[in-house]
Amino acid sequence: MTEQAANNTTHIPVLFDEVLTLLQPVVNGRFIDGTLGAGGHTEGLLAASAPDGRVLAFDRDPEAIAFTQTRLADYNNRITYVHASYAEMAVIAPTQGFDQIDGILLDLGLSSRQLGDASRGFAFMQTGPLDMRFDPTQGPTAANLVNNLDESELANIFWRYGEERRSRYIAKIIVANRPLHTTSELAELIASHIRRSGRIHPATQVFQALRIAVNGELDAIETGVQAAIELLQPGGRFAVISFHSLEDRFVKNTFRALSRDCICPPEQPFCTCNNKACVRLITRKAVKASEAEININPRSRSARLRVIEKLEIAA
Repeated sequence: MTEQAANNTTHIPVLFDEVLTLLQPVVNGRFIDGTLGAGGHTEGLLAASAPDGRVLAFDRDPEAIAFTQTRLADYNNRITYVHASYAEMAVIAPTQGFDQIDGILLDLGLSSRQLGDASRGFAFMQTGPLDMRFDPTQGPTAANLVNNLDESELANIFWRYGEERRSRYIAKIIVANRPLHTTSELAELIASHIRRSGRIHPATQVFQALRIAVNGELDAIETGVQAAIELLQPGGRFAVISFHSLEDRFVKNTFRALSRDCICPPEQPFCTCNNKACVRLITRKAVKASEAEININPRSRSARLRVIEKLEIAA
């Protein structure tokens, strides 16, 4: 959801042109934006599907929904807003009249509004509470995890979700110095014990890991991807933008598996699975931001876009 705000009404979502080109929104179609953010991609889908295209827009952040309802007021008769995770789309979408969908987008990660708001606790470069919840009304905060989990549990989070090779050492110093209540306290503690590697702050992967753990992001992706496949009509397309390797690896492997007729072990001499591909890969490799886009929006550097199309499965 990384977006660069040019002013109060104009937003440039990451890979905007590429998303619209590859999703191929149809006139008067129905679409799901599983990660609304500031509504930049939703606005593009609505414009491309005019005059009667509709979007079902999910977001766990009530502030994002309130902001976008104001920003996209001219489109609100064609947007249905849902304060929930995209992982719930399989249950919620049909109740809102959205089934047999023409296109679905998941733009994973954080919006610039969330990163820029110190009170949300996502960014270690500014002081705020150790929160990191997408929905600030629900669930434990990052501070709850940092101050209450034991050393091995913290190390596991840092390794599993942040791929932090110094996970055990960092967990040890956190436990020895807690309680920690602010982003600056945690970032400065890590920086005082871990040498910086190039331009990357030593707390980067720890903050990523905590955010993923707090919000259950990998579980949501797994559930959301399956739900999207079920909701798409044949010929409908599904696009996912990932911002770190764990997400992109899961999406890549899942899309490839769904696009294969046979999923038998490679050493097996003949097929016994009777599996049939249910999607076609539209992007064989991840689509990345151009240098021009990176210059305008540096956060787009880590974005990876993958797209599939649902196939008609013979009965």
